[in-house]
Amino acid sequence: MESDRDTKITKPNGTETALYVDPALGAAASAVITEHTGDRAALLPLFRLADDSEPAIASYLACGTVLAAVDRGELAGHVQMIADEAPATWELKSLAVAEAHRNQGLGRRLVEAGLGHARDRGASRVILATGAADTGLLRFYQRLGFRMVRIERDAFTPAAGYPPGLVVDGIPLLDRVWLDVTW
Repeated sequence: MESDRDTKITKPNGTETALYVDPALGAAASAVITEHTGDRAALLPLFRLADDSEPAIASYLACGTVLAAVDRGELAGHVQMIADEAPATWELKSLAVAEAHRNQGLGRRLVEAGLGHARDRGASRVILATGAADTGLLRFYQRLGFRMVRIERDAFTPAAGYPPGLVVDGIPLLDRVWLDVTW
């Protein structure tokens, strides 16, 4: 449903997507979110903000669709959406916002753009996984309507390419939490 606060983004293929823009977002509203069609190596710094495992990033970097946020010529964030094997299910695989653009609503806009992208392609469910130790991200996703589905124990190990001793907010990063949203 479009409102007077939606912004239409024209994708490289000529189709338009409406993105909700909250006027209270201020600077985040100036970022333009479009499909990234260039070399994904340019996005590696953002992918590294979202994931500490180089082998994991390498395994999914080329997959799916990446929507990138650009603010005044600067890469400000990204969201990566991948069609899942399950019917009508997509995965929000990677999300990051550059430090200078955080706490302005851009992460929310990126998630909403990713959900819109999946919905436009027939999805009725989007899944994602994040670290159980990252209480801030768990709060963020739940405020966007995601609900916890399951916990994957001991997912962030050196065997999976993660450095030993990772800690988030004073909590050892060990387990992965899976969440979903449906419509």
